[in-house]
Amino acid sequence: MLKLILPYPPSVNTYWGFRGSHRYLTNKAKVFKQEVWAAYTNSKHKSFGSHRLSVSILLHAPDKRIRDIDNVIKSLLDALCQAGAFKDDSQVDRLYISRGSVFKGGQCEVVIEDIL
Repeated sequence: MLKLILPYPPSVNTYWGFRGSHRYLTNKAKVFKQEVWAAYTNSKHKSFGSHRLSVSILLHAPDKRIRDIDNVIKSLLDALCQAGAFKDDSQVDRLYISRGSVFKGGQCEVVIEDIL
């Protein structure tokens, strides 16, 4: 089992930027990916490889604005995959998402487990 405390993920609306037909990662997305990589690396947890996974996410928004909690899941799972936690987000068979209390600056609690 892996538990991580991460920054609040960027929404899909702020993850990608567009210049004509060219799509690119925004600075916000790049910073988030670096923070996820650092948290995963510092955890010293061995990769789940290609195992089937259960992921539980508790989102603590940075403020009281109305948010769709599903808007941040893709960026979070992609960042965890690219950090090396698992090979591909298609391995996630169970995904639990909950909204927590407001936390200044925002926060995301993630628990990843093998499905036996």
